[in-house]
Amino acid sequence: MRTIFYGTPRIAVPFLELLARRTTVCAVISQPDQPSGRDLKTLPTPVKSCALDLGLTVLQPEKPSSIAVELGGLRADLAVVVAYGRLLRKDLLAVPRWGTLNVHFSLLPRYRGAAPVQWSLIRGETKTGVTLFWLDEGMDTGPILLQKQADIAPEDDAPVLFERLTSLGLSSLEEALAELETGVLRKNPQVGEGSLAPLLTRKDARLTFDRDALELHNLVRGVRVWPRAYLELKTPVSRMLVLKTAVGEPGPADGPPAGTIIRIERERGFLVQCTGRSRLWLLTVQPEGKKPVPAADFLNGLRLGAGDLLSLR
Repeated sequence: MRTIFYGTPRIAVPFLELLARRTTVCAVISQPDQPSGRDLKTLPTPVKSCALDLGLTVLQPEKPSSIAVELGGLRADLAVVVAYGRLLRKDLLAVPRWGTLNVHFSLLPRYRGAAPVQWSLIRGETKTGVTLFWLDEGMDTGPILLQKQADIAPEDDAPVLFERLTSLGLSSLEEALAELETGVLRKNPQVGEGSLAPLLTRKDARLTFDRDALELHNLVRGVRVWPRAYLELKTPVSRMLVLKTAVGEPGPADGPPAGTIIRIERERGFLVQCTGRSRLWLLTVQPEGKKPVPAADFLNGLRLGAGDLLSLR
């Protein structure tokens, strides 16, 4: 089987490695290298680095369609896309003989878009999965080859769920390749109500205590990789990342104002009043420019205690 692989970030690397073991990879397409880090040094994408280590041909077009003719000469049977980051037009989708297969981390048609794992957590879902589907010109709308479900545990955050879905995705791709080799080419239409999972911005990750504690907790879980949840404080430390939280027991109906520190437990963190009766434990935080610390230690440094208001900008 002759294949083409499209991918860019680290999460796509094990899928390229699997494809290289099971097939003849004719070309690897990744986004152009970008400056990164404090010194803005231009580094190869993780997929490019892996491909070069494997001795594979790498292409990094600014416009993917510009290489359609070149890819057409490779006589590929299949293309596989994992987190490439750019839409493929009809001319590229027509290149491989069987079609272009995308590995998507949700149960399509739910959470179409660039951030399905993050939005599944933000929305408090208890089920998700992996869908292998055939790309068409729509946004994750193509017919399904196979789909597998996974549970989301209450304590899961984005890194944990990404790891679980990567493992499920690899086994799914292995199964799909075996079926394709025998001539099985399923294309089942997507069924059910769709939803979107657009790219997240830093603004999406801002926490305010005038929201429900469960909503805030799910947001912290969902943006743990990026952009990471944060508080804008009226203190010498203007921005504080919030890395780990837990939902507290509800308080009385006539509780204190949102943002009031209810309780501090040195081995756990501190409990903050949110909207209504809801309360949120802050467990691990990271002051801007510093290392993560237990939340109670951070609060002690601000000389704040139970009953004080954690004022936000």
